Order: sequence, then C-alpha cells, then structure tokens
Amino acid sequence: MQQAASLPWHDDQPAPPAGLGESDLDGPAQRARLRAAFAEVRARSFDLVEPLSPEDMVAQSMEDASPAKWHLAHTSWFFETFILRDHVPGYRDFREGYGYLFNSYYEAVGARHARPRRGLLTRPAVPEVLDYRRHVDRALADLIDSASPERWAEIAPLLELGLHHEMQHQELLVTDILHLMAQNPLHPAYRDDVAGEDRSAPALAWCGYDGGVVEIGHAGEGFAFDCEGPRHETLLRPFALASRLVTNGEWLAFMEDGGYGEARLWLSDGWARCRAEDWQAPLYWERREDGGWAAMGLHGLVPLDPDTPVCHLSFYEAEAFARWAGARLPLEAELELAVANAPMRGNLLSSNALAPRVADTQAGDGGPLQLIGDVWEWTQSPYAPYPGFRAPDGAVGEYNGKFMCNQFVLRGGSCVTPDAQLRPTYRNFFYPHQRWQFTGLRLAKDTA
Repeated sequence: MQQAASLPWHDDQPAPPAGLGESDLDGPAQRARLRAAFAEVRARSFDLVEPLSPEDMVAQSMEDASPAKWHLAHTSWFFETFILRDHVPGYRDFREGYGYLFNSYYEAVGARHARPRRGLLTRPAVPEVLDYRRHVDRALADLIDSASPERWAEIAPLLELGLHHEMQHQELLVTDILHLMAQNPLHPAYRDDVAGEDRSAPALAWCGYDGGVVEIGHAGEGFAFDCEGPRHETLLRPFALASRLVTNGEWLAFMEDGGYGEARLWLSDGWARCRAEDWQAPLYWERREDGGWAAMGLHGLVPLDPDTPVCHLSFYEAEAFARWAGARLPLEAELELAVANAPMRGNLLSSNALAPRVADTQAGDGGPLQLIGDVWEWTQSPYAPYPGFRAPDGAVGEYNGKFMCNQFVLRGGSCVTPDAQLRPTYRNFFYPHQRWQFTGLRLAKDTA
C-alpha cells in the first residue's frame, strides 16, 4: 500500500483529522486520536455521497472510474479484511462473497470481480452497502476501545493506513462523480452553490532556486506511504518555477495558436493519442453557441473563467504546452524542494470550493503560489522506486510497488484532496493519457 510516514503539522494550517499526521505518543493518547480520526473520515464519505441519487451511486462511466457505491463498500472491505478478520476473535464477514465483489487489486487476498464491470453490480443495493459500512464501523470502534496494548500496537498502523486509503478513495469518489455527470446531456450539478471569483490571475513571474545536492523523500517520522521513501540525495541543476499555475486563458492561447494541431510540440505517443481521440481542448470543455467556451465541473456546466487554473489535462497535453511556452515540466524533486518548508495549506477539499481558484497573491510569502491544492501538477518524473525502496511483504506490499511502471508523478494535491492526505513528500501517479482527475501544470525552466 502506500505505506506510512508524516511530518509535524504547522500551527497556521488547518488541523488534520485527529490522529493523522501526528507522531505517536503514549498508547491511550494515540488511541483517542485515531478513534476520533476514524469517526471523522468515515463520516466524510457519507457526506460526499449525500447529494447523490441511488441511480448516481451505481453507475460506472468508464473503466478508470468506479461507482460511488463500490467506493463505499471497498473502503469498508479494506478495514474488514486487513484488521477485523485478523484481530477480532470469531469475527464473521458481513456477507459471504463481499471479498470477491469489493477487492480491488490485491492478488494475495484472492479472486475479484473485474474492474470494468463494477457498474453491473446492482446488488447489493445501496441500503445494504450502507448497512455494511455501519457494521464495520461498530466492530472497529469496539476493537479500538477493547484491544489490549499488545494488540493495539499491531492495529494502530493498519488503522492509520486504512484512513489514508479511504481519503484517497474520497478524492477518487468525487472525480468519478464528475466524470459520470459529464456524460449526461443535461449537465447536472453535483452541487449547485457555485460562486464566481472577482479577481484576476497575477502576472506570471519566475522563482529561482540554486539547486545542488538536496535530500528528498520521507524521513521516517509519522505517516507516509512506502513509495515516499527512503529519503535520499539527488542532484538538481539551478532552476526556476513559475509563480503560479497555468490558467485557462493561457491554455486558450495555446489552442488558438494551433497547439492541438502541431505534431512538433508533442511526444510521439501523445500525438498518436491526441489524433486517435481527437483532442481539441481539455476534458470537459464545451464550445458555446456564441463561440466561447464552458467547462463541466462539479457545479455543472459554467462559463470558462480565463483566470482559474486549467485542469483535466493529460501528461501529454501538459508536456506539449510547456514546449510551446519555451519551458518544461518540473521534476518532482524541484517541487518537493519548493514546498519542503511551506504549510500544507491551499484550496483543498476542506475549502469546499470543489473547483480550482484564481491564485491569491495575499497567500504567498515570496515563493511560488498554489503549490498546494487547486490542481495536481504534472511532473516530468516517471513514477519509479527511490534508491533503496523495498515493497513490504504480503498484500499490503501490493499498494504501490507493482504500479511503478509507465506512469508519471504528480504533486501538490487538488481542490478535492482531503487536507490530511498531503505531505511535502506525497507522490501521486497516473498514466500519461489520463485526464479525468483535477490535473494541471506549472512551468519550470533551467537557469544555468
């Protein structure tokens, strides 16, 4: 799995759910924190599906997405499989066959229902899945309260891992809902409380860094996923990062200059994908009758704001834009260096915006803006193991290591990322053609 490590939380940023991102103290204090964190994270999943109809909950819009009902069941299956079965004497599964239906990709756990066919699981019905969650919640709450100190020492790391796993699925749940809504010609809104912004994006500037031999990766204190370590040295040449994310207006300029029709700007695989799927604009953009553009978001179809960050881009599109702009995509080590001492604060899920926002110059300290939140930032770094990485044994070891091939790293979180999910070392990763996540870009350039 992504396995664990965390850094101290800054006093001036939103507090994480209790127990997440904090170093272990004594057993009772840790137990109380994780009990509160468990209640908070599990309740948030219920809150995220509250606006959905039963029909919304079961539909699957593409192979990369999963139905909302499946996300709710899978995250419960995770706690049942990796904690309750092994640590509650005589525990009986809620329903026979759920392991087959709601296992995602854990080969060591057994066979599973094919991912592209999750939308065909009309049964169990939504009420039964909600009962399943409540059953798991009660059993796990009892275990947290009753486990002996020796058993608690075994449970606590798995519980924390399961909470971070559920936060990842909360983000996937929201982005999968958006993809589903975008298939509907009526352009339904997940939430209809959209509010416009009354400021313009600041002019783009460059923030320079000396580079040199720097350390990146998790240091081993607190929670982090296994792919975030070991901490190690890497060499960076002098570089500069753009002071903010690329905007919709700048992307329009790329389009108007023929960016989607210039093979010279594209990697070969990207150009083939662009032609095969007839990419003409970012995912969810639609041409309006007046010739302008609108974009489908969680608030429905709204006029395109030229000052907000562009999103729903593939790596191929981001790389082509950077080349068109006379720049490049950052390395993941460059972004980690830039954010290393910054608070994990930005337009994340807790802001309740559910959409990227215009860069706020009042939020900066002289360095790059929007390093945290708004959109995940594509890097040119392949998702590969750090020097010395070893995947853990057993099913938990399948979480990250086996995916370290043919994907690229993204950094920084998005407007639908749970706050406590992020650390300066957090590595997200997607295949270069994927566009349904809140993915955008920041420009970088060499300075020597």
